[in-house]
Amino acid sequence: MENILDKIKETVAYIESQTNKFEPIVGIILGTGLGALVNEIAIEYTLEYAAIPNFPVSTVESHSGKLIFGTIANKKVVAMSGRFHYYEGYSMQQVTFPVRVMKFLGIEKLLISNASGGLNPIQQIGDLMILNDHINLLPAHPLRGKNEPELGPRFPDMSATYDRELIKRGMEIAKQNSIRCHQGVYVSITGPCLETPAEYKYLRIIGGDVVGMSTVPEAIVAHHMSVPIFAISVITDLGYLENPLPVSLEDVLRAARIAEPKMTLIIKELIASS
Repeated sequence: MENILDKIKETVAYIESQTNKFEPIVGIILGTGLGALVNEIAIEYTLEYAAIPNFPVSTVESHSGKLIFGTIANKKVVAMSGRFHYYEGYSMQQVTFPVRVMKFLGIEKLLISNASGGLNPIQQIGDLMILNDHINLLPAHPLRGKNEPELGPRFPDMSATYDRELIKRGMEIAKQNSIRCHQGVYVSITGPCLETPAEYKYLRIIGGDVVGMSTVPEAIVAHHMSVPIFAISVITDLGYLENPLPVSLEDVLRAARIAEPKMTLIIKELIASS
């Protein structure tokens, strides 16, 4: 049976054959409604997920499903335009496989974006929040199973999953550009249902500032491989209200699109200063 290392190396060999061995130093994962950052990339190569060996294919309508190679601020990047979620039916190993591949392609840091629900009363729709920690409520773990020492340790320390220097720089960029941006804790749940009012209260009580259905598996795997991580949420709906309003995917996408230029600016500046 083919192991994870064999699959990673097979996928990397294919990608390198299609991109003239392009060597990105920054990996980017674009979340729901946040795909316009692609417009800031001077694109050199685009690969459809469906063509890449061992890659899943995104089933979410707001995720396009392409791996994009190019430059931002003269820095080589690889961007996932469309990510994978546990609720789509994939295993955690499938959800996080692209992060493994990006590490083997050469990335030195990983930037993750997502759309999330606000749990903290200081937040407003359209605000940004830089993750400084997370709470993992997902029912499966991406490191479950045989550990490959070439990928990382059996028992990785998680006391500083999100890179403190990148957090500090991200907050500085937000302040310099008068962007409402917080720091806080992201709670990852399975989805695809949005939360009930009682669940929102529970998630706040246990220490969450925002809630979403992604990011944490990718962050765990990147951290397992010693890749510095910067993750940022666009707050698209509010769960802390006494009577939270009904939320549709269209509402989430609309709020994400409005806030997207602010998030794009922070990520561009962060890459430029790397």
